[in-house]
Amino acid sequence: MKALITAVATAALLAACGTTGTSRTSAAMPSTPTQAADGTLIGPDGRTLYTFSRDVAGSGKSVCVETCATNWPPLGVAAAAQPRGDYTIITRADGSKQWAFRGMPLYYFIKDTKPGDKMGQGMGGVWNVAKP
Repeated sequence: MKALITAVATAALLAACGTTGTSRTSAAMPSTPTQAADGTLIGPDGRTLYTFSRDVAGSGKSVCVETCATNWPPLGVAAAAQPRGDYTIITRADGSKQWAFRGMPLYYFIKDTKPGDKMGQGMGGVWNVAKP
């Protein structure tokens, strides 16, 4: 029984360690987004998630690529993850997977270094903290 529990725990850990195809693997570590106490959406490391107003809700695409994606790393998806409720999964132009909320792709901001940072709010008039 102990061996079975160890095997299941190891498999879960390995599934959570997938890559997203971005160069900022620490920022884009794949996992399911959650909601913080203040109502904002956060990634698995507790950092704030954002939406980009130039993305089209429900299109299944992200227009934040190349340099944009370097500054606004997409929230990657673990290989075994499944969409649930308002959380869906889109395929980026490079073939990697990204979480979306109500059809809007979710991103981190490179200058947010710890949970609670919201330095990207309103940036360029097109970035907003993701909220339900």
